[in-house]
Amino acid sequence: MSARATLKACFEAGLVRSGVPALNRAARARRALVLAYHNVVPDSSPGFGDRSLHLPRGLFIRQLESLLATHTVVPLEQVLDAPVAGRRPRAAITFDDGYRGAVLLGVAELAKRGVPATLFVIPSFVGKGPFWWDALAAERGLDPALRARALDELRGKDQEVRGWAARERIPTATVPEWALVASEAELRSATRHPGITLGSHTWTHPNLVRLGGGDELREELRRPLGWLRERFTSVIPWLSYPYGLATPAVEAAAREVGYTAALALGGGWFPSTRVNRWAVPRENIPSGLSENGFVIRSSGL
Repeated sequence: MSARATLKACFEAGLVRSGVPALNRAARARRALVLAYHNVVPDSSPGFGDRSLHLPRGLFIRQLESLLATHTVVPLEQVLDAPVAGRRPRAAITFDDGYRGAVLLGVAELAKRGVPATLFVIPSFVGKGPFWWDALAAERGLDPALRARALDELRGKDQEVRGWAARERIPTATVPEWALVASEAELRSATRHPGITLGSHTWTHPNLVRLGGGDELREELRRPLGWLRERFTSVIPWLSYPYGLATPAVEAAAREVGYTAALALGGGWFPSTRVNRWAVPRENIPSGLSENGFVIRSSGL
């Protein structure tokens, strides 16, 4: 461990022992928090793809135990209900992208503890993969410059990003099975557990902000909701914006096609009855977050 990492770990441990995170949670007892996860992988899995998305199973378990000890974990739809009396804040758990690791390993741990969660699905990728951000990642992870170009110039669209990468002769990497996308049968099995619901993550996972406001945007939003409702019963009309990106125009389109709420990224805690339902904030939980770092982040610090 580097000196910087050691110093950070000591600081986090001291902050948790000080009781400040507990006080911060108590001050937010009438607010709500939505956690954004992506994938869960075996502890023995080597690093791959976009490193920040693939959380080791053991760490996920410890985060769940920590959350259950400090928060009331509720189904996603309930975070918008009026707060009830109590000293614990409410939290909801979400997973984006439909990774096999999340659907198989993550849901198994949730089910053992009776914890609800919502999985946001990209129907055009179901049973397929990998995603461009995992396939094009180098040995140390995804190049921030590559990501920025993919989201802006290439609109976050998988085929456009891969086509550009091929022309630039950027090599693609293989990924383990946990980084592929769960099949329809695997999703159906996951929803047999009480409290596990499915939501929409658009049809192809583009950067909606770069699509403009025409038919393509409406198709990306409308089509996945219909696909989910035709195949599953545990579906909620919620949307998770790809890459966490949206504008007022995108939010309006989501509302028009029938979503009752939508999730962005960033912003953390929010008052349930005074939040924009089509831009509900979430707290991202990256794989590099330590146990004490999770306690601190989930307390609002």
